[in-house]
Amino acid sequence: MEHITVKNILEATRGVLLCGDENTPVLDICINSKEIKEGDLFVPIIGERLDAHRFIEGALEIGAATLTSEHDSIIVSEKPYIRVNDTVAALQDIGRYMRDRLHITKVGVTGSVGKTTTREMIAAALSTAKKTYQTERNYNSQIGVPICLSRITQDTKLAVLEMGMSEEGQIARLSDLVRPDICVVSTIGIAHIEYLKTQENIRREKLSIISGMKEDGVLFLNGNDAMLAEMKGKMPCRTLFYGTESWCDYRAEDIYYENGKSYFTCIHGDNHVSVELNALGRHNVVNCVAAMGVADVLGIPMETAASGFPAFQGQRQKIIVQEGKYTIIDDTYNASTTSMRASIDVLADIPCSGKRYAVLGDMFELGEDTEKYHYEIGAYAAAAGIDEVICIGELSKHIKRAVDEAQTKVHAYSFTDKEEAAIYLISLLKKEDVVLLKASNGMQLGDIVQILLSA
Repeated sequence: MEHITVKNILEATRGVLLCGDENTPVLDICINSKEIKEGDLFVPIIGERLDAHRFIEGALEIGAATLTSEHDSIIVSEKPYIRVNDTVAALQDIGRYMRDRLHITKVGVTGSVGKTTTREMIAAALSTAKKTYQTERNYNSQIGVPICLSRITQDTKLAVLEMGMSEEGQIARLSDLVRPDICVVSTIGIAHIEYLKTQENIRREKLSIISGMKEDGVLFLNGNDAMLAEMKGKMPCRTLFYGTESWCDYRAEDIYYENGKSYFTCIHGDNHVSVELNALGRHNVVNCVAAMGVADVLGIPMETAASGFPAFQGQRQKIIVQEGKYTIIDDTYNASTTSMRASIDVLADIPCSGKRYAVLGDMFELGEDTEKYHYEIGAYAAAAGIDEVICIGELSKHIKRAVDEAQTKVHAYSFTDKEEAAIYLISLLKKEDVVLLKASNGMQLGDIVQILLSA
């Protein structure tokens, strides 16, 4: 936060100063008292299990000021207490206030799968030409997005902001908060189908990102996603499609993989640009094409944008090539049916002189058809040309059942204990082999990755 004081926070939130000096500088926002820094405004969130108001006094031993919705009268403190009705709503008011101080172009990104990688690739492309801010950590929620808006500096020219959801209506609220110039929707999967019931409902929620978009804004949709491809000619704004289909406005052709990288030609009209991407998989190529398209619309030549990808480093899928040992594809951050298939494709496509092993764990929040979805992943793995599937968790037993019933050469084994699975893998893996690990984050398969790295 630049040039912000408690007085500005009062103006943004229409709060009441219970004590302290309104001229106190505020340098940043913090919602975790354990991470508080000097100059921070502490925002205590009331959660389902915990009310962070209990940590205010400890936070203010270091921080500069605090919001509160639980103090009603003047209190004695040298540090400012700002009374608001709702701390989350006040945080969003601060986000709007900070947004209105900025004169930048904003890109909003959402989708069931791939939104983080797409956001990272867009930022990589835009950063080749202008100072670009992108969503930090996993701050893509009703709480995280306003924090991101508050951290954009005045010398920033472009911002790429990720928008996530956990219930209906949240994407529209975030769009109103951000007011994006460009919107990107990566995929329509079945994450959150437990709550939204149908993919059509999920699509409607994701496409509501345009509700806060500026009138002359541009929407980018993934033409490889069937649910989004159906929207061709049906959106009330300028819409461009990206992907590998011949009809897409921005498309990838001549895709091949070598030395852990993807190579392709990005085509838009008569413009053909060769791209070297430091990531594997057709899904990552498609994400990269989205980034190239956004850069092009913002006036950054595609040749310039492409220079951001040979050294691209994303947060999600990590390919760890160990000298003299097996290669690990660490994709343990999260999982859905779409991302599971994409990771299995990467394992099948990666150059390998040994065997390919897929360690697959449970996927969460898939609703009443969760067993069917796990079974479908098993069938997909059995047909993918890999050598062995190691299943971890109760739900993943349905993955094993599908592999067994497919009666292919693919073997499947099931474990309920991560350490047992790790011991099995260590006894199995040879230096020329590749092993993929993929599951919902709650399965904590990253623990197996660490065991394999230290073995």
